[in-house]
Formats: sequence, structure tokens, C-alpha cells
Amino acid sequence: MANVVRLKRGLKLRLEGAAAPGVVKTIESDTVAIVPDNFHGIVPKVVVKPGDTVKVGQAVMYDKNHPEVQFVSPVSGEVIAVERGERRKVMKIVIKNNRNDEAVMFDKASSAAEVKQLLLQSGMWSFIKQRPYDVIADPAVEPRNIFVTAFDNAPLAPAYAYEMLAGDDAKALNKGLEALAMLTKGKVYVGVELESKITVPAGIEVVAFKGDFPACNAGVQAHNIAPVNKGETIWTLNALDVVLMGRVLLNGRVDMMRTVAVTGSEVSAPAYVRALPGTPVADILKGNLVEADYARRVISGNVLTGINVSIEGYLGAYHSHITVIPEGNDTHEFLGWAMPGCKALTTSRSFISRWLPAGNSSPDARLHGGERAIIMSEEYDRVFPMDILPEYLVKAIIAFDIDRMEQLGIYEVAPEDFAACEFVDTSKLPLQDIVRKGLDALRKEMN
Repeated sequence: MANVVRLKRGLKLRLEGAAAPGVVKTIESDTVAIVPDNFHGIVPKVVVKPGDTVKVGQAVMYDKNHPEVQFVSPVSGEVIAVERGERRKVMKIVIKNNRNDEAVMFDKASSAAEVKQLLLQSGMWSFIKQRPYDVIADPAVEPRNIFVTAFDNAPLAPAYAYEMLAGDDAKALNKGLEALAMLTKGKVYVGVELESKITVPAGIEVVAFKGDFPACNAGVQAHNIAPVNKGETIWTLNALDVVLMGRVLLNGRVDMMRTVAVTGSEVSAPAYVRALPGTPVADILKGNLVEADYARRVISGNVLTGINVSIEGYLGAYHSHITVIPEGNDTHEFLGWAMPGCKALTTSRSFISRWLPAGNSSPDARLHGGERAIIMSEEYDRVFPMDILPEYLVKAIIAFDIDRMEQLGIYEVAPEDFAACEFVDTSKLPLQDIVRKGLDALRKEMN
């Protein structure tokens, strides 16, 4: 492969509970939910009410700031609830699946304007994110370049090469890439693993990455190919979401079914299943949890960047991964962190396990410490594969020093890029949350 980027910095964690090859079943739930919080930065306006009947691909809400950006139902059926929280915040829209699969049919698109309109109307635009700010892309702004990531090397992450980008989905991926190429005067880059056999249409540039997590992040890939500067906009997408776009372009209807890896030490038979975004996690995990009398953390996504959804939650709109690990809140160890730690999952040489042969671990969700002042020990740098000073950038965000944030590369990053830093951080700071709040505040200030 001609273009290869080798990253020397990153984090590699070996955890128990990787999914075995083979899709074992398709999950057909009685209900699905559209959760506005999955789409960061939008102000949702709901256009349905309980009792309404909807089709697959029919809009159920839109973004007040960009009314053309719509969010659609993944199933046909009846809206049974529009749940609101404090100050009437929309928490979720619940739809009862009638399994009739009635769908809104969309016209074929042949021009850039038609492609954009189709993606907006079909709800596929919500899968396009932009830098800066890591929010859903502004339809009025043309990107300099588009970056698609076609692998995931986070802990226990699904293997894209296995069934997820093969067969009909490979055709849909290529169709989606061709459509994206129409929406920019720049290049469309696809980041793949070094061993990937993926094929793409002419004019699409493939770049292979060799390195540990977060090499799979679109922001890391963009930084090492063509960094975004102040005043520029780039788009970032996941290849699995480009597949969904391609299905609409090929078939004229929405099909959000995706392959999901069910993993973690608390899963009795880790495997791949087929499910829709918004599927109740309880249905995905039904009969597939280790019997236990202790609390467990159910995560939509991976253990580093995922969302704690609990067993009552739903599969996230952007996720193809469910992870279940022990909560650890009922664990009481003698001397706690001061024990030698023969089985501790750590990158620190202060634990014996760091010197033992590498093996799979089954950690829980405990932090093993509390927040304290930032320790300038360059520990972030060892796992941060971008030419940015992460410790100084975090300090600038906390102080909200806009000039300093810009100088240190705030426009290039997203919270997920700091997930590895958060894991190794001896200060126990919620780095991803700090970066997210910093990006939101900067966006508000600049706009």
C-alpha cells in the first residue's frame, strides 16, 4: 500500500471478552428509541406526538439551529412516548415497532445538490461530523477535505474486516464514498489498517495506519494526513455510517441495521449480532450475561469512549459496540491501590503486572483515586499520537484562554482523542468532558 502512516504513540489494552467471529442473530425489539443526547450540539424540535404512525425514514425531529437537518425513525410503527426531563428537555422518542417495514421512498440523486438534499431528508446527514468543534456538520459550509475511518482498534472493538464491510455493504460503502466526493472540491481520504483489503472507487485516497489506539480516530488520521487550520472545515465519518448512506443512495430507502459487537468480561458468549440504533440494551444482552450478584456497567461503545447507558438504556446512534464490565463499587481490597497489583491493568511501572507477560485483563469501572492537580509528567504525550501538547492544551481549556487554545490546536481535536490520556492520567481528571465543554464554549464564543 502506497500511503502508510506509522504512529509510535498510543495505548494498547488487552481485555477479556472479545467477540467471536460470526453473526449469531438479529435483534428485533418491540420498541426503539431516538435519543437526542446522542447527537451532541443540536437543539431538537420534535415533529411527532404519541399516537402518530411513522414509517422507516420518516422525520421525527429536526435541529432548530439547522431545520434542514432531520432525524428519522429506523422502524415503522406507532410513537408511544415523547419523554421530557427538566425544563422540557427531550429525553427520548419511543416508537413501537409494528414490523411491517413500511418505508418512505426517496428519489435517486445524481448531482451534488441532490445528494446533499437526500442525505438531509433521509436523516443520514446526522452521521457527518465536522472539525472544528466535533458536531454535526453545517450543511451551508463546504469542507476542505473529508476523512473516513474504516477500522477500530479500541479495546474489544468490532473487526471491520469481518462481515461489516463485505458483500452488499462493500457496494454501499463505495456508493457512499462516491457521493461524499461530490460534496467537496478537496479529497476524500479513507483510513484503514495496514493489513486491510478494502477497495474504494477511483479518486478516493486510501491511507493505511499502523499503531495503537487512538490511531482509529478520524481526528488523529486527519492530523497525520492534512491537519485542519483555523478558518477551515473538514468532515469526519465512520465507514459503517457511510454504508448506511450508500444503502439510501442505492435503494432509495433508509436501512439502519448494523452489525454490533457484544463484548466484555460480564458477557457469557461475546459475539456479533445485528441490531438497529436505539435498540434496548436489555434486548441485546438478554440471556447473555454472566450470572452475578454485583453491579455491572453497561456501555454503549468501548470502555474508553463509550456511554454508560445502564441495562435500561439504548444502543447509541453512532455505536456498533456494547461492552459490559463489573462496576466495582462493592469491591473492597486490602490496602487498595497500595497493593503490589499482580493483576492490575496499568501502564505504570509501579505495579508488578506491568513487568509480567502481557495477558487479557478483566478490569472494573473504578478510578482508583480522586481528582487532583495536573501533574506535568508527559504521561499524556506517550499515548497521544498528534503533534500537539495535550497537557498544555487541557490547561488552556480549563482556563478558557482562547488564544492559547488556538495556538495549541483546539480546532483539530475531539473528546475521543483524549480517551487514552484519560486512562493513563494520574490526576484522574475527566479529560474528555473537559475537552467537550471547552469545544462547546469556544463554539458559542466564536459564533
